[in-house]
Amino acid sequence: MSTALDPEKLFGKGAPLERLYPLYEATETIVLTPGKVTRGASHVRDALDLKRMMIMVVIALVPAILFGVYNIGYQAHLAIEAGAEPLNTWQTQLFQMIGLQLRSDSILACVVHGLLYYLPILVVTGAIGGNLEALFAIIRKHEINEGFLVTWMLFPLVLPPTIPLWQVGLGIAFAVIIAKEIFGGTGMNILNIALTARAFLFFAYPAQISGDEVWIAADTRVDAVSGATWLAQAATGGVAALEAGAVTWWDAFLGFVPGSIGETSALASLLGAALLLITGVASWRIMSGVVLGTVLTAGLLNMIGSATNPFFDVPFWWHMVLGGWMFGMVFMATDPVSAAHSNTGKYIYGFFIGLLVVLIRVVNPAYPEGMMLAILFMNLFAAFIDYWVVQANIKRRALRYAA
Repeated sequence: MSTALDPEKLFGKGAPLERLYPLYEATETIVLTPGKVTRGASHVRDALDLKRMMIMVVIALVPAILFGVYNIGYQAHLAIEAGAEPLNTWQTQLFQMIGLQLRSDSILACVVHGLLYYLPILVVTGAIGGNLEALFAIIRKHEINEGFLVTWMLFPLVLPPTIPLWQVGLGIAFAVIIAKEIFGGTGMNILNIALTARAFLFFAYPAQISGDEVWIAADTRVDAVSGATWLAQAATGGVAALEAGAVTWWDAFLGFVPGSIGETSALASLLGAALLLITGVASWRIMSGVVLGTVLTAGLLNMIGSATNPFFDVPFWWHMVLGGWMFGMVFMATDPVSAAHSNTGKYIYGFFIGLLVVLIRVVNPAYPEGMMLAILFMNLFAAFIDYWVVQANIKRRALRYAA
């Protein structure tokens, strides 16, 4: 076989393009199983490898992606029907060319409009983050890992649809370089990659991603559609403001509210959670800890009450359907790299995420969303929690055997 037709002779060890082997290997194995066998001594065999785990997470994200794309267009069309204008005139021209109208009762029109915002964010995330991933693989002479595949799908879902694309590129570049590669790459990071990117954008460009104002893909200067998000309304008016609003708890559960692309629908996140739990990819211990922490903390604050802070009165069932609570619990808190690893530690880790998200939302009403910071904060303590769980087990066994 000629060199030109034999990839191994081009990219293999000692070949002319050896440094580009990570690109060849990634392309070859994206749809095929690597032709490698274990040659060492004792080893572990498992049907669930890194690629299968990451692909399972991507599949679990499909309901959130599909509904998120639809909801972008749906919210924009509701705003346009209320008197707003499309953000870009070319969108109106495009819809006229393909024979669609900007109407909220047209599923196809909502999906097409949503794709006009979602796809550019997805492409920019993949192009910049993926190329950085490949660059570091070439420099460090290791294979391109599948870890970025999940980050690629997750990051656009935690962003508002109207975010400038240059901020998308800057955010994912910061996360890949600072939060991942500096620590050694896939499996070495101590912080969730997608949330680190969002946190960077939140503190660097709060005007575009603070979450205080509604994010709608339309010019929302008319009073009928402009205003604060539901979390911001809860911070200023408490549960009374939520129950008096035009959107019910059921609407918020289904996701028919403005917000980040993939975070609005608690139902879509629950569908993904079911798949992750059935396949054993996500930890039910972490999820149950988050639920318990949220329920107990919200219930305690409800009993305490506050004459000056109406957010104290918001019950846990509203916390669970607003903002990124459900999406964060299912897809971010259960990150197998940055979360706690011991069984007992997972309960503790999840419980404090649930506790912190409510405290951040309620005690600091200037920042009504708290899931992102709660998860990142507990990422820093995950190894610490595991350490003390292991030490407690060692001490208990030492006492048992000494007796």
